[in-house]
Amino acid sequence: MKLILQRVTCASVCVGEEEIANINRGILVLFGVEKGDGGDQTSFLADKTLNLRVFPDDRGKMNLSCVDIGGDILVVSQFTLAGDCSRGRRPGFDRAADPDTARTLYEAYVELLNRSGLKVAMGRFAADMKVQSVNDGPVTFVLER
Repeated sequence: MKLILQRVTCASVCVGEEEIANINRGILVLFGVEKGDGGDQTSFLADKTLNLRVFPDDRGKMNLSCVDIGGDILVVSQFTLAGDCSRGRRPGFDRAADPDTARTLYEAYVELLNRSGLKVAMGRFAADMKVQSVNDGPVTFVLER
């Protein structure tokens, strides 16, 4: 499983001309699933997403988590995170999980985040989405498990 976490001041997702989700200050998560990924990874990564200290305290040090600041979270499924660009000029997707497995793990991850009581919004799985965000910092992390 591979996640890209971006600290944002705001983010939104549109499908077609319709905005389907938006958040204010918090974390934008791009969520990718590879073959062999499972529930243990989902739990670990949900906990890490909620509690990773990526927000500044009153001295400007990254000492606060999304939970600490009451931030929002937007989770967008991102099939291309499983892409392999090591050969040729076209990415290969042999490592990507099948859509049913990926959807199940995506929804399980979001459910774990929802238990925090924070505002959690979702993109639309397998849709052609337009994602807009204002990266704060910029602060971006790659989480893999």
